[in-house]
Amino acid sequence: MRFIFWLRYMVKTAAFRSYRGLFYVFLRLIRYCQSIVNGKEEDFRKRPGGLAFSQSGTNQPDSQPAPPVSLAVPLLERGSQPPTDIITPDHITLIPITPLEVNRYGRNVRVKDEYEAFLVEKGPLDCSEELAPVAEWEPLTQPEGAMIFYQPYKRVFTDVDVRDPQIIVKIDKAVEKAYHEARNASIPLDSFVELGLELIVKDGEEMWGYYFVDHKKRVIFWFEDYRSDSLMSRIRGVERKSHIKYALESQYWRHIELFPNKRILPEDIVVELKEFVMYAQADSVTSQTSLVPFTSNEIASILSLVHLLRKSANKNREHSVWIAARIMKHLCETKFVNFYGQPGTRLDVEKSLYGKSDAPKNKLSRAVNAMIGRWQESKAFHKVWVDGRIVHARWEQYMDKLNSDWNGYTIFSTVMVAVDVSFLAVPSVQTQDEVIILLYTSTFSAMCSLLITLSLVTQVNEQLRGSNTAVVSYLNTMAAGSVLDSESFPFMLSLPFGFLMLGVSCFIGALLSAILVSWLLRSTSVTFVWDLLWYLLRMWYRNTSRFIVYLWNRIIERVSPTVTTPLEV
Repeated sequence: MRFIFWLRYMVKTAAFRSYRGLFYVFLRLIRYCQSIVNGKEEDFRKRPGGLAFSQSGTNQPDSQPAPPVSLAVPLLERGSQPPTDIITPDHITLIPITPLEVNRYGRNVRVKDEYEAFLVEKGPLDCSEELAPVAEWEPLTQPEGAMIFYQPYKRVFTDVDVRDPQIIVKIDKAVEKAYHEARNASIPLDSFVELGLELIVKDGEEMWGYYFVDHKKRVIFWFEDYRSDSLMSRIRGVERKSHIKYALESQYWRHIELFPNKRILPEDIVVELKEFVMYAQADSVTSQTSLVPFTSNEIASILSLVHLLRKSANKNREHSVWIAARIMKHLCETKFVNFYGQPGTRLDVEKSLYGKSDAPKNKLSRAVNAMIGRWQESKAFHKVWVDGRIVHARWEQYMDKLNSDWNGYTIFSTVMVAVDVSFLAVPSVQTQDEVIILLYTSTFSAMCSLLITLSLVTQVNEQLRGSNTAVVSYLNTMAAGSVLDSESFPFMLSLPFGFLMLGVSCFIGALLSAILVSWLLRSTSVTFVWDLLWYLLRMWYRNTSRFIVYLWNRIIERVSPTVTTPLEV
């Protein structure tokens, strides 16, 4: 019956398929018959591309590999190679680390500081000896240019230069001990698990940092319980496994970023990345409080890269793998920081997860802000500094605004100094002590504003234009050493404006004082003249009235002695 079934299928296929497909069906039929004779029919049915599973197998040759399901590097089998001696993992100290602690960018390996023209030998250049595997460790070049080493039979990646004979012995022992301890801890190590190693020298003692990578779950793990500050990223309030998994996934993508070689980029990851970036672009365009960790221009550039990544799907392209890992790492970090999928998740970039308001709670901070009058400076700062982290998408705009304000303070301070000096040169002001004191205070305040602004532009601006990690470290250090806590930075930014306002106020006071003194002097002179005129008028009136009375009396005496005089009325 089975033979008749296969024969009917062959005829049906011949009616609708090409001769090439018919030939392929004959080959499959012969193999099926062989499997029945050998008693391995089930192996034939489970084989990829078998007729029992899908008709698509009739269009694909057996040699075509299936699409990758993860970023795991294919594990090589030793085959007929002679087995190596088992290395006893004694005197090797293993400590758990995260990929963030791989000190690739701080090794400072010195290059010979002597110039000599390199002698190129005759014939085509052959670098095969330098790039040949060393005791099964294959040297590779990461897309950024770093040299890495890979052990294909045990799937181990490291940055350590294994070409040193002493190092190669120690790292082989470290590999054996790591796998031995994992087996003792009853941790399953399938073909999707990799091992990362890093040599750490502390106080003259050599230790090997390790971590395992699970490509199925996209996490890193260890064979022991571990609390890691580098994994937490100073995030407070982490209580659930469903939350910490995003930190572990972020470290997973950091491992892929460090070691992207020999990996095939699955199409599913490209599609997932595209979905994330499309959502990020839509959210940043339609919301003013988006949690997306990129600016609009950065998202547009990333989206164009993702479109190009689709051409590298299911292919061995380490540069494409590195690009996908770098972007996915940042997206997973954002999920972890914002408590993605947790009851207290942050949905507004300005929202504090710990119930803290933007207004300063320090009484000294309130008093200083009230005295300087720069509440807006503190409010603007807390829109880009939330829960001890900077909002990257807003930080550049915030720094550009600060630089614009600082340029304005520099111009106003310079003008203020020139006006104060010109006012001091007025002759009438030089005799007024109160005006001189106010003008000196105004000049000093304007100079302080100018000097502080120049200091902010030359020193602080340089510190705040670095990486996010460097900026956060600088601001945390400033807050830790100040009585104003997190308000120390906005207070420092308010100093140029505060001194400038003090200088303007003193100048206005000096101007009003000079005008008032001049007016008072003029008022006293007018009063004196008026009093003098009034006195003269009264004296004139008295003398004139007496003369008139005297003249009247003389006339009356001569005319009639009985007429009443004006004084008798």
